[in-house]
Amino acid sequence: MDVIERVCDSQRFVLGPEVGSFEAACAKVCGVPHAIGCASGTDALWLALASAGVGDSDLAVRSALQDKVLTTPFSFFASASAILRAGAVPVFADIDPLTFNLSAASAAEVLSQDGNIKAVLPVHLYGQCAKWDDFAQLQREFGSIVLIEDAAQAICSTWNNLPAGSLGDAAAFSFYPTKNLSAYGDAGLMTTKSSTFAARALSLRAHGMTRRYYHDEVGWNSRLDTLQAAILEVKLSYLDAWTQRRRDLAARYSELFLRANVGVNTLPERVMTVADGVVLPYTHPKARHVFHQYVIRAPRRDELRAYLTALGIGSEVYYPLCLHQQEALRPLGYRTGDFPEAEKAAAEVLALPMYPELREEEQDVVVDAIRRFYT
Repeated sequence: MDVIERVCDSQRFVLGPEVGSFEAACAKVCGVPHAIGCASGTDALWLALASAGVGDSDLAVRSALQDKVLTTPFSFFASASAILRAGAVPVFADIDPLTFNLSAASAAEVLSQDGNIKAVLPVHLYGQCAKWDDFAQLQREFGSIVLIEDAAQAICSTWNNLPAGSLGDAAAFSFYPTKNLSAYGDAGLMTTKSSTFAARALSLRAHGMTRRYYHDEVGWNSRLDTLQAAILEVKLSYLDAWTQRRRDLAARYSELFLRANVGVNTLPERVMTVADGVVLPYTHPKARHVFHQYVIRAPRRDELRAYLTALGIGSEVYYPLCLHQQEALRPLGYRTGDFPEAEKAAAEVLALPMYPELREEEQDVVVDAIRRFYT
């Protein structure tokens, strides 16, 4: 309450000093020199793309030949809509069935066939970083492509001990109320190692202004509320403990499933399928998974979810329909069957209750209910 009162007393409700303080704290967590707060995770994606020069945000350089951005079809809609908003075209490649993240091998096939792809936007889905070594190799092979991290679900995750937000040329985070670090409303953040990208993002989030009422380009109103920044910085001090609690709960879930003889662990040499039973989350050895969600592959997923709902046990499907199958993106020309691994995941994934306050006895109830459903 002290920080809320301080902001109210100051009357500086938008981009007040607490915003700069929060940005500096996030930059330190993410291991980058620049962090730019904004109104939402969706805006953060747009800022990351636009500040990197992707798309047609500059009226002077609009052309019939649009930039393309390669991303995953298995993600929240904003991963694609932010690309369109930046004036570029989303292009998809299939996912890695182990992690549900964009497959670098599939991405390489698309890149080799399309020379208009300017950026690749992997999503660190459910709190686990994409296999960044492979994407860094793609950047070396294909030269000028920009790498943008959609880290909306992945704050405090790492790849090879490097934090999400520091891996690519720019990254986007969300602080929507359901996220591991959550605002009292909506908020987002872009991170980058580039001072050029950072300066442009600062301008773009405030209508393209570098001086008040002088607009160098067409930006947007995506300023971070001071109250949100102040609250988020307080919560940031608890994030390490909350993250470790999520990781401990995830390990306990997996142990309970294995003990109940319901779940199976997938292995790199053999991707388990729902024919083997409930498939437990896979964590790559180089990744620190922060378990924004604990997601299983479930036989008869929809029946199981209805059964859990009847027992008062919450669950969710992230995501039931792939992006290339969404009505709004039909003009892109994709069809069902184009990305079989993504479509298979959409039919099988189920997120179980996961939050730092989850009690162990509640986990016991969840796993026992799933055991009873299958037996």
